[in-house]
Amino acid sequence: MKIITVLNYIDKLVLIVAVSFLGSCKSNPEATATKQPVLTDYTIGEKWVWKYQGVTDGGEVRSDGTDTKKIVGFNGALGMTIDNDTVLVSEIVKPEKSDTPKYKWPLEVGEKWIYEKDWTSQDGTTGKQNQDVEVLSFKEETVLAGTFMAYTIEYKGTISNSRGYHAKTDEVWLYAPEIKNFIKMTQVQDGFSYTEELIEYSK
Repeated sequence: MKIITVLNYIDKLVLIVAVSFLGSCKSNPEATATKQPVLTDYTIGEKWVWKYQGVTDGGEVRSDGTDTKKIVGFNGALGMTIDNDTVLVSEIVKPEKSDTPKYKWPLEVGEKWIYEKDWTSQDGTTGKQNQDVEVLSFKEETVLAGTFMAYTIEYKGTISNSRGYHAKTDEVWLYAPEIKNFIKMTQVQDGFSYTEELIEYSK
């Protein structure tokens, strides 16, 4: 009887240690790293819907609406609808060959890098974005679409264009690996605040 009791005690002790270990893993999600999504991670019918709004410091709403992206069949392959266009998912997941990328994979808390982007608008205006980036945390974040484990990524720097515009621009992106996309983005730039928040995700 004593032997059985001791064995039961050992079993309980092992269980307690295991639960404690799993609990510590859950409370320390920063120990993980996330690789870039690949083509097989996406399925036809997957859909993301964000609500966006841009407001001046004076309270004037400059933009207000929704943005939807969906995975569809496209010429025998997977495509993602973006506005009125469809882009091959294989192009979206293609590794970015840049020393100054938007996302530095694998994502990991504490990682820092520089993000630079040159762009040209439809009217021919050229511009440049230059920001210091840091992954601040990986924890549960709640948005209108639900609660997700997400990385908080902070971008701080400047934006300028060929028309003489120059401004400080600070952004915070919440990226959720589970849905392969951001769930919220906030940007503050020269007296203007812009927010996008995920309001629907379906698969």
